[in-house]
Amino acid sequence: MSRPPFDLTQVLEQAQELGGKLQRLQAELRHRTVQTTAGGGMVEVTVNGAMEVVSVRIDPQAVDRRDVEMLQDLVVAAVNQGIRRAREMAQEAMQQAMGIPMGDVLQLLGQLK
Repeated sequence: MSRPPFDLTQVLEQAQELGGKLQRLQAELRHRTVQTTAGGGMVEVTVNGAMEVVSVRIDPQAVDRRDVEMLQDLVVAAVNQGIRRAREMAQEAMQQAMGIPMGDVLQLLGQLK
C-alpha cells in the first residue's frame, strides 16, 4: 500500500495559519481573566490568560501584625490557584481554536521529532 505524496507546501501553509491563530489567541488571552480566593474570600487574586497576576485584594480583617505568615500563605495559595485556573482557561481556548485537544497536539508534535 503506497502513501499519498507528502505536500510540504501545504503543511507549511497550515503551520503558518495555525501560528497566526495562536498569536491572535495569545493576544486575546491577555484580556481574559480568572478570579480565585483563599481564606474564605479574605484574599482575592485575578490572573489573566498570559499567566500574569493582574490584581490582589486583601480584606483588611486578614491583616494581623501578629500573623503575617498566615496572610503570606493565603496570598501564595490564591496566586497558585489563579495560575492553575488561568492555564486551564488558556488550554480550553486553544483546544477550541484548534479543534483538537492539546494533549493530541503535543503527542503529534512529539511524533514529528
